[in-house]
Amino acid sequence: MQSKFTVQVDSFQKISKIQNAWSVGDFKALLTIMDFDDDVDAMDAGELREMCMMSLSDLKPEDAAAVVLTHSFPTLSRGKVEQISHDMMDEHCWEEYPDCLYHERFFNAYSLLREAFNGKFAKPTGVEIALTVTAAHSEDMTIFDDSLHSSIVRLLASGQDDDALINRLYEEQIQGKYFPEAKGIVWQLKQIADNGLSRQFSLVSSYFWLEFFEQVDEFKAVSHADSAA
Repeated sequence: MQSKFTVQVDSFQKISKIQNAWSVGDFKALLTIMDFDDDVDAMDAGELREMCMMSLSDLKPEDAAAVVLTHSFPTLSRGKVEQISHDMMDEHCWEEYPDCLYHERFFNAYSLLREAFNGKFAKPTGVEIALTVTAAHSEDMTIFDDSLHSSIVRLLASGQDDDALINRLYEEQIQGKYFPEAKGIVWQLKQIADNGLSRQFSLVSSYFWLEFFEQVDEFKAVSHADSAA
């Protein structure tokens, strides 16, 4: 059963990097892949990051991309990593890679590599959006307790035209009982307020999926939770 909502777009901001996407552990792992000899455990967070960026920039762009991909996608074969690392200069993998569950990691890879190589890599385009979602009945709000990502992505899809890319590619999941790709479309999502008949959410996604909302202040939409079965 579909629940009806009014959605207010409180803020919409383009981003080219996600704050704190790369941890101290990530930088240590990248330096290890690059056979860095110094004692990384003796370095503080700032030194680790600086040394990692310098080490990446000393490589050819495609070799640096292979290092980042090797760490970010441990299940990809070496051949696939080499192929993608050569394609990254011209392709937007954070939008175009067939499996959307990889998109956030590609976005973060492009952000890091672009910084290391002074803009040689494509600038990834993401969005940070804040929403206020309002319903007529409190029970309608329970869908966000049951399956937050799927319910929000269905809500955002419903707010767009039927011929929007998200609706054409994921029609079955949007209309159906289970939406495993939802976390590949909305990468980060949290509820920041609950006022009974309205809730506020913040999310991070790709501009590729949510460009439509840059010019929208409010929209009507329907959504439903994933099936428990």
